[in-house]
Parts: sequence; structure tokens; C-alpha cells
Amino acid sequence: MSQEQEKQVADTLERLHGADSVDAVEAIRVEALGKQGWLSGLMKTLGKMTPEERQVEGPRIQGLRARVADAIADRKAVLEAAALEARLASEGIDLTLPAPAMPQGSVHPVSQVMDELAEIFADLGFAVATGPEIEDDWHNFTALNMAETHPARAMHDTFYFPDVDAEGRRMLLRTHTSPVQIRSMMKQGAPIRIIAPGRVYRSDSDATHTPMFHQVEGLVIDKDIHLGHLKWTLETFLKAFFEREDIVLRLRPSYFPFTEPSVEVDVGWKDENGRRVLGGDGDAPGHGWMELLGSGMVNRRVIEFAGLDPDEWQGFAFGVGVDRLAMLKYGMDDLRAFFDGDHRWLAHYGFSAFDQPTLSAGVGARS
Repeated sequence: MSQEQEKQVADTLERLHGADSVDAVEAIRVEALGKQGWLSGLMKTLGKMTPEERQVEGPRIQGLRARVADAIADRKAVLEAAALEARLASEGIDLTLPAPAMPQGSVHPVSQVMDELAEIFADLGFAVATGPEIEDDWHNFTALNMAETHPARAMHDTFYFPDVDAEGRRMLLRTHTSPVQIRSMMKQGAPIRIIAPGRVYRSDSDATHTPMFHQVEGLVIDKDIHLGHLKWTLETFLKAFFEREDIVLRLRPSYFPFTEPSVEVDVGWKDENGRRVLGGDGDAPGHGWMELLGSGMVNRRVIEFAGLDPDEWQGFAFGVGVDRLAMLKYGMDDLRAFFDGDHRWLAHYGFSAFDQPTLSAGVGARS
């Protein structure tokens, strides 16, 4: 029996040596090592043998199988290498010809607007600050002068984690980037001038709201800061961002726990071909006002929470949705499309990686 098996192995090795394609090698492999292969059948006979017979036949059959398996692998490697050599010899690229058209990605409008904001505020002397998206209750609410009964803390508005952390703090997905202001003041002290862009989370979803969105907040803490500085900063920023000088702001009294006084900022708009375009006096005929962002002078209690003396330091803060800015500047109607991942939408609204925003070339420059 063993002589017949040795002859069968020899025949298999001879056939492998003559195989001229990977497919031929694969057919031999299935014939010998497949589920119904003759070597696989030999392996199954070991279960019917006595322990003494198995000690003798097991190593011998394993040796036969290893010889065939190694020969198959070697022949397959030789044939694949030869096929690659033949392909490399037959294919070529004429480097003098234009490069072939290749699919290329695009920069998401949110990323583009983030870069535009950083460029504008860097020119105004602002640094970019970041912080954790998983925050504790103190930084997200308490340090910002939000009472325990404030509606923003409600479960239906905020994504809380079910358990407290190792220090007993209640954790949540931050509802704004304002905690970055607190962390920056505690770490750097004053004076300070920062913007804090990033992702934030609130339980809301419709055409103009999503559970996750992007926000940028600004903070200035220095001596003798007043509301006029805030208005000038916002006006300068919006004129640079929308790239037009006829931006007109209207400040309305409002209420935010972390600023006092607080103001809502409206921007004038006019109708152009059925589309609202920012610019012009909102009180003029055919014009109107659009609420754009919230702002105000930093509340004394917030400055105290950050470890600073409110009698020495004053400042202003503001916050605006990055996605909303993108919608207004680039004519998008539905916020939900920002997060659908539809390549057709990205191909239409996306930016080339070479569209780097600069104040000299325009922050919204497109190729």
C-alpha cells in the first residue's frame, strides 16, 4: 500500500512540474488536498487505526501530505512570478502623455469653512483651542453659570452617559464648545484671545438641526473690554467670511447664563432671484433680518469659575454654527445632507484640496 502511495505522490509531483498555469496547479491541489482529495482520504483513515498503527502511519501520511503541499506552493510561486514578469514587460506608461483621469476626493464644506474661520481669526490675533468632546457636568454647565434647573440640562436635550466616571462626575457629550473657554482660561489665565471650533451634540433633528453638528465659539479676556469690541470683531469677521463689505449687523438684547449683557446678532439680507443673500440694511425695502449668532459680555461668575478676578478682567464671547455658515455662504438648503455621505453631493459642493483659503486670495476661493 505504501508503495502505491509513494508512486501516486511521485506522479503528482511530476504533473506539478509540467503544469504551465496557476489554474492547472489549483486543479492538482484540489485533486490531492481538497475535501475529496486522495491525500485528505488518507488522513481520514487515521481515525480507524489502532493507537500503535497510528503512531507509525500518522507521521508517514503527514510527510506525504507535506511534500505535495510544499511542491504546490513552490510551483504556484514560480508561475505567479513568471506571469508578473511577463505583465511588466508588456505594459508601459508613456510619461510624456497627460496623466489619466483618476477619481479624486474632495474637501467637505465643513472642513473648508473651518479652515476659512481659522484663517480669518488668525489675522485678528486669535489662537485655535480644542478640548474633549466627552465632558463632565461641571465644565459643560456649572462653570458656565447654568443652574441645576436650567432646561439645557434636561435629558431630552443632552446626551448623558449612563454611569459616572471614576471621580463620581456625571459625563455627557458636550452640547457646545464653551467648556473649551473654561479650560483655556484655567490653563492660560488672562489675557486670552481664542476661537474654539469643533463637534457638539444635542438631541435634535430636522432640516436645520442634526444630533451632531459643528460650532465655533470665540473668547476675548483682557482689560477694559466692552461691547463695542465685540461688535467690531463680529462685523470684521462676517465681512471677511462672506467677502462683501455691505454686511450690516443688528444687536438685540437677549439672555444667556454665561454672558451679561447678552445680545443676539442679526444680519441684514436681501432677496436675489428668490434666494436670501446676506448683505445690506435689513430695514430697507425688500430686505430683512436673519438671526445668525449669540454673543455677549462674559458673566462675572464665569470669570470667577475660571479662577480670574472679574474686577480686573473683562471679556466677550460669541458662538455660531459652522454648518449654518456653510449653508448661507454656499447655498445649501438641508443640513442633513452634510452627514449623508452622498458622493454626488460631495462632488457638487466639495472643495479641491488645492483650494486653500487665504485673506489675500479670498477665503472662499474655488478652482
